[in-house]
Amino acid sequence: MPNPPLISPTQIDAAAVQAQLEQLARFSSAPAPAVTRVLWSEPDMQARAYLREQCATLGLEMREDGLGNLFARWLGTAPELPAVASGSHIDAIPNAGMYDGTVGVIGVLAAIRALQQVGFTPHRSIELVVFTAEEPTRFGVGCLGSRAMAGTLTLAQLASLRDSDGHTLEQARHAAGYTAELAHVAVPEGHYVAFIELHIEQGPVLEQAGIPIGIVQKIAAPSSLRITLTGEGGHAGAVLMPDRHDALLAAAELALAVEQAACSSGSPDTVGTTGVLRIAPGAVNSIPAHAVMEIDVRDTDLAARDRTLAAIRTATAAISIRRGVQATVELLNADPPAPCAPALTDTVRHVCQTLGIAAQPMISRAYHDSLFMARVCPITMIFIPCYKGYSHRPDEYAAPEAIATGIAVLAQTLAHLSQVSA
Repeated sequence: MPNPPLISPTQIDAAAVQAQLEQLARFSSAPAPAVTRVLWSEPDMQARAYLREQCATLGLEMREDGLGNLFARWLGTAPELPAVASGSHIDAIPNAGMYDGTVGVIGVLAAIRALQQVGFTPHRSIELVVFTAEEPTRFGVGCLGSRAMAGTLTLAQLASLRDSDGHTLEQARHAAGYTAELAHVAVPEGHYVAFIELHIEQGPVLEQAGIPIGIVQKIAAPSSLRITLTGEGGHAGAVLMPDRHDALLAAAELALAVEQAACSSGSPDTVGTTGVLRIAPGAVNSIPAHAVMEIDVRDTDLAARDRTLAAIRTATAAISIRRGVQATVELLNADPPAPCAPALTDTVRHVCQTLGIAAQPMISRAYHDSLFMARVCPITMIFIPCYKGYSHRPDEYAAPEAIATGIAVLAQTLAHLSQVSA
């Protein structure tokens, strides 16, 4: 089988890519430069319609499953073979930026366009996957679409999901026009031969090193806890300090214990974050009687991650006894790390060498849909630098030339993998 033609960064229409990213950013419920695009909101539905139009211009065959995962396939000469897949997500947390996820979606379209323009025909089909709800904003579960595709969410678990307005997942997806059976969302074994995700780094390593490409070797193991603390309320002026059982003070102490547990895990990659703290009754002259905390802990080292979780549980018990509050701990998720396939990382490395593009191996401390696609097929990720590592904020930025370089590497990688017959 002939080698695919080389696709250099200069063959990527960087201006067209930027225009598409900017158009997606306009589908937002927050004013520019912020982007807020929550699952099945009006901006999300507008962005989905726009993407379908872009896929149609390239002649891609499209389908959507019952969760709204979008699949756009460039048919190869051997459509019966498992396809090569690539993609990311387009939803955005409140007050986010315009590059997270979207670079990995628009990037696939640009890669296919570049390959089509040089007359390349894939042997295996190449499929863009646009995942539903990588962000946990609406239903509290990150990577909703890819989790369901990987079969890690049962139908009962999906049915139990509710948003902050009390709408069930079933009600919300039907209202958005997605009525197909959820039992058919899981991807059958052997459906894909590989999955590659292009993404901004969301960290400062590549920019600081002046290296244009990161080749991801492993994705960190994420986990999250919800801890509910119940103390005793009372009048702020009438209850003396020795007699208090303040749920907020217990939560504050526990948040510091999370930091300590992460710092003493024995692994330099352990991170612990108390990202949510809600108290009630929430009045300045009332002692907090209730506190709810949501805590994120992750590491590429599963043992270190789990030691940190255990240390947080131990601290919760000790603090609750000392402060006279009741504590319940709920494990929301504890996913294993995902190793990237050596054959795929070697392919990306070879592509970079062929194109004369510097690259370095990396780990991904943020998790992505690739974490769950690893249960479906071999995976890796291609990182590009972003300004100061900023992400999930309006000033998130990746330079057009950096994006074009990433797309060129992605295009060449997809072309190579699509020509592998076995």
